[in-house]
This record gives sequence, structure tokens and C-alpha cells, in this order.
Amino acid sequence: MTLTLTVSDEVRALAPGFTHVVVEADGLVNGPSTDATSALLDDAARRLAERLGGRPPHEDAHMAAWRETYTAFGSKPSRTRNSAEALAKRALSDAGLPRINVLVDVYNAISVAHLIPVGGEDTDHIRGAMRLVRATGDEDFVTVAGGEETIEHPDAGEVVWRDDTGVTCRRWNWRQGPRTRLTEQSASAVFLLESLAPMPVAHVESAGAELAELLAKFSPGARITVHAPE
Repeated sequence: MTLTLTVSDEVRALAPGFTHVVVEADGLVNGPSTDATSALLDDAARRLAERLGGRPPHEDAHMAAWRETYTAFGSKPSRTRNSAEALAKRALSDAGLPRINVLVDVYNAISVAHLIPVGGEDTDHIRGAMRLVRATGDEDFVTVAGGEETIEHPDAGEVVWRDDTGVTCRRWNWRQGPRTRLTEQSASAVFLLESLAPMPVAHVESAGAELAELLAKFSPGARITVHAPE
């Protein structure tokens, strides 16, 4: 793997059923959302509705497991939902899913269709290794509030993704910082699909394979590697 990703022992102890699949890609071509990515998002919302059968997303067993885990590290899951539950609620609302750019639309569609938290990071803006850790509370998280850049700090014990510069995503997969987001200029990325028991590992592998196929479709010629679950 070009980029090193590690999960700390403290996080493993907190969520022993945690599994992640990493998809690395270089030579990507991004740009504004298209009719094709919009249709992909609409289809993902349809697949989600069929999966839930009229139930709200938080009643899904996988989402319930994420809520329990969020509670375990001190976050209120009804206020700070994991990324998959938050997207699912948007997908089922009258407003529907946002259209952002091709790459983000693609991984958001996978997240919604499979009800799995999926994130995408621009590897050109990651410094050093990525680590999933429990925060000390001193780490910097650069975000934007009121149109201006500001620095926040995670709560002590909060689960965060970070690199050598600081936190890249707070509360596990709740809020990504702008520094490593995929923009229309992004050409290299790492995508992370995250699951907890009781979701079968095979389901996460299937979602990762589908993501890789879509990346190849929208970026012909891209070099894409799907890594084994960890």
C-alpha cells in the first residue's frame, strides 16, 4: 500500500468488530457532477429504500452498531450521526442527496446503497501515515465556520482519523476537514469503507469492489487497487 493506514489498539478495544476496506486510486479524473453521477445517486437512494423497507436508517442493525460505538466514545449519535446514517437520511428526504463532484458522488452512492460509512481523501494533501486513534484533545482540526477557516480540537477520547499535520476527520467518520477533501482538481485518492459487526465482511468487500468498478468507469485508465479487509 502506498499510503500507510493503522488502527490503534485503543480503537480496536473499543470496537472489536471494526473492519475497513481501502481502495487506492491514481490517475483519476474529477469534475462537476454529471447526469450519470446524478442517476447513480438516485439509484442508490432507491436501493436504500428497498433495503430499509420503510424503517428509518437508525433501525438498521449496522447503523445501530455505529450508534452504540459513538456512545461508547462519548458522542451523542442522535446529534452527531455517522456519515452513512446522515447521508441515508438525506437520501430519503424530499431534498435528496447533494451533488458535489464526480468522485464524491460515486463514493456517496456506494455509502447510501450499502449503508456503509465511506470516505475519500486526496492523498496529495495527506502528510505521513493515516491513523485511527483516540484523541488526546490537543490535536488541531482545521475546518471552516461562517466562511472562515478555524481550528477546533477534538474531545479527549474521541475517535479520529489523523495524519502528521492533524485531524482529518472527527468523531470517526462524522465530519471531514477541508484540507484532504476531494476537489475537482484531485487526481489521487484513498477511499475508506468502514463497518462494524454484525455486517458481514463479505458485504464490505462487495461494496469496495463496486466502488472500484465505478471509479474505473468514470476515470478510464486510472490505477486502482482494492486492499484486503483489515
